[in-house]
Amino acid sequence: MSQDKPSSPNISGAKFVFSIIAASYNQNLVEALLQKTIATLTQAQVAPQNIRVLRVPGSGELPYVAHMTASSSEFDCVIVLGVVIAGDTPHHEIIAQSTALALQEVAIRSEVPVINGIVVTNNRAQAEQRCIGSLDRGTEFAQAALVMAQHRQTLGERLDTLEDLDEPFDKN
Repeated sequence: MSQDKPSSPNISGAKFVFSIIAASYNQNLVEALLQKTIATLTQAQVAPQNIRVLRVPGSGELPYVAHMTASSSEFDCVIVLGVVIAGDTPHHEIIAQSTALALQEVAIRSEVPVINGIVVTNNRAQAEQRCIGSLDRGTEFAQAALVMAQHRQTLGERLDTLEDLDEPFDKN
């Protein structure tokens, strides 16, 4: 992950509803991401009842619940949070690649933005720096979700207008 943080526009989240799906594996690190994500959303005026948190066993289960959540049409954006740390096998690479592709597919098929908040690192120190340290990926994931929820609303309204123009004119 880059350490070059993007600037974040000031977006009010008062009209948005978010789903956050958090993995239980590496629980203390994921919990830190979750708390920072929720804090950032609430600072952006997202009402607590408009932030729905679901838990799954591990990061490999995130895409399924993201798909089910996005398909419900209840949410303006879905945020998935997980932490995958390299071990003695390449399992972390398999999880990182398969979940990234699956989450992109969920977003495209459902037309609901999905923020991939799965932190993948080579060691625990890197994970701690990103989850509880100075890199603060939880805040970044929430800021990205606000931007994408706003895009979904704006672009959705524009597409609805274009669809209305394509309907045949009723001559009666």
